[in-house]
Amino acid sequence: MPAKLQTLRTIDETGAVLIVRLPDADTAERVAHAAIEGGFRALEITLSIPGAVDLIRRLARQYDSEKIAVGAGTVLDGHAAYECIQAGARFLVSPQLNREMIRVANRYQVPTVSGAFTPTELLESAEAGADILKLFPTEGAGIPYTKAVLAPFAHLPIMPAGGVTAENVKEWFAAGVACVGVGTAVTKAWQPDDDYGRVTRAARDFLSAVGDARQ
Repeated sequence: MPAKLQTLRTIDETGAVLIVRLPDADTAERVAHAAIEGGFRALEITLSIPGAVDLIRRLARQYDSEKIAVGAGTVLDGHAAYECIQAGARFLVSPQLNREMIRVANRYQVPTVSGAFTPTELLESAEAGADILKLFPTEGAGIPYTKAVLAPFAHLPIMPAGGVTAENVKEWFAAGVACVGVGTAVTKAWQPDDDYGRVTRAARDFLSAVGDARQ
């Protein structure tokens, strides 16, 4: 199966992308390992992390045989897109419509997740060739806004990013989203006592909730 289709299948089968946005690469790497142990198969490593490209390269090499999709987030231009693809990123994510990122990714057949918020932005992202539309930010707008947007756009593969938890993920899927992005609820679970086993447990709990929500 072509790599692009395999990555999209991985995201579709698990229904979730872990957004790893942390202050340093060492913490991000430990969180990534713990989350993968907990069942995550698609991880977005944001370029806001110092040394993010090297981290993507290490994780991509380590987990390639296990069909773990390690992606790059906060991709803001074509140069960054190409650099991340060369490092082994299996998908690219932008916080906004970035036509240059989508063009480079399509050239090399790498899936894209394009950030958008308004109906106009969502439709323009789809027209630009994005594979998944990242509804961002959703902490404030929440599920009611997502449901309203999906009423005319039920055919669009929308992934909310922000405010998704194990407790409310069933409501998100009921609203019609294709998959969900989750960050802090899993990636910062270690903070009370530096126990990264908490991340693994939080990952399992979240993915279990996703599985239940999609039944």
